[in-house]
Amino acid sequence: MVSKKNISITVNGEAKEAEVEPRMLLAHFLRDVVGLTGTHIGCDTTNCGACTVIMDGKAVKSCTILAVQANGRKILTIEGLSKGREKLHPVQQSFVDKHGLQCGYCTSGMILTSYWLLKNRKNVTEEEIRAAISGNLCRCTGYDNIVESIKDASKKMEEEGDPIEEHPEIKVRA
Repeated sequence: MVSKKNISITVNGEAKEAEVEPRMLLAHFLRDVVGLTGTHIGCDTTNCGACTVIMDGKAVKSCTILAVQANGRKILTIEGLSKGREKLHPVQQSFVDKHGLQCGYCTSGMILTSYWLLKNRKNVTEEEIRAAISGNLCRCTGYDNIVESIKDASKKMEEEGDPIEEHPEIKVRA
């Protein structure tokens, strides 16, 4: 019998503690233990990117990270982008405004990958955007509206800033 491990992970600014099986994936911890279902599971092999979250300032695919590996780390999920605010984060709003989603399954991973890109680069080019989202699969849109959404989000974040900067408990940048 495998003994469970106690872990503590800060998720969207809140400490979450649990006793988990050592083989539990971070994606399952977020969905099943924490109850945040915005992190989607599409492939369990890092191919689709639907499970992308931000861990200590880096976009990662939570289907191939064990929850015990995230012990002591800070995680930002799609729910955390607009946490505590009356409106969507600029990246989320741009996906709505520019029709960067259809079925929505890939959207949370696309948005968090985009957020990571825009936090680390200013004045992104279309080539940089396409390279950044190359690990995220969308079966609906053909990517053009996603790219336009990210361009729009880049402008919005330049003009409005990043609302997460105002919430240090949520901020996950290392």
